[in-house]
Formats: sequence, C-alpha cells, structure tokens
Amino acid sequence: MEETVKDKVIRVCGIEPESIVDGPGFRYVLFVQGCPHHCHGCHNPESWAFDAGEDMTVGEIFDQIMENPNLRGVTFSGGEPFEQADALLDLAKLCKNAGLTLMSYSGYTLSELEARRDPATDELLGMLDILVDGRYDESLRNLTLVYCGSENQRVIDMNKTRRARAEGDHGMVVPYKSGFDVEIRI
Repeated sequence: MEETVKDKVIRVCGIEPESIVDGPGFRYVLFVQGCPHHCHGCHNPESWAFDAGEDMTVGEIFDQIMENPNLRGVTFSGGEPFEQADALLDLAKLCKNAGLTLMSYSGYTLSELEARRDPATDELLGMLDILVDGRYDESLRNLTLVYCGSENQRVIDMNKTRRARAEGDHGMVVPYKSGFDVEIRI
C-alpha cells in the first residue's frame, strides 16, 4: 500500500493545542522529538532524545489542528523541527492550504539551514511566515524578548526576507514586527 502525505510519521514530544506565547495569535504548537543541539539551560531537554516521544501521523496532527476554528496558525518547536523537515513539510502544506500561518523555531541559523541544500528544508523554509533561529544561549538570556529566550536568537519575517532577496539583496534578513508595529529585537 502506498504511503500518502497524511500517513507520514512525525516523532512528537508534546502538543500545546492553544497557545498565545509561541507566535502571533492563537496557535497550535507541535513540539517535535529529537534535538542535536543540547543547549545548556534548554526549556525542553526532554525533547533531546531521538528515540523518545511518540509517533503521530501528519493526518492525526492535522485533524487535531482543524478541530479548532479559532486557530490563526501553527508553530513547530522542539526538539529541532528541521531534523524532521520532510514530514513537517507535508503538515505545513496542509496547514497553509487551510489558511493558517506557519512559524518554526530552530537551533540552526537561517544560513546553516540554507547551507544544507536539502530540498525538504528549503521548501519548508519557503512556506514559513516566521522563523526563530539560533541556539539558545543561557549567558544571553533575556526574558523581555518576544518569542525567543536569548539575545543571539532572531525572529525573522520570512515573507519580507524572501521578497528582499528576490529584489536582489541576497543576504537580507528582515526582522519580524508584531501586529502592534513594535519591532522585536534581533
């Protein structure tokens, strides 16, 4: 039997079905299992082991998302989402087709992700509205930051970044600004 998009498996550490702190608006947050970074002071060290957590299909997760008509978007967190880029890409496509925004955290920087030259990573980056990149650095911890925990991390407006790069500024990274037009420090 041929595997369909909804049959792909994502290794999951946890789910927060209704969050207002993991991105703009009312969001569904998927915490994936497995992370190679092991940042000192990590908020989710239980997500590090690649053989822990539970398997869920893209279809199961998407069905949960669609049960809540109040959601504005979906956030991929971790663990390290880009270690499961292929399956998350399929979920991202379903979410975008449903009109939801997409945000992802990554311990990798945007340039590290782009340097992978991995088709699933590239396509997933192409679908994101917001990317928070960079490893958590406890020595740079700052509780006043929005959507990230250390001053080295960036909150990137991926739509504006793609537009700037398409217009010729290939190294451009555009910071995300909230709906209140308050610039988030990156």
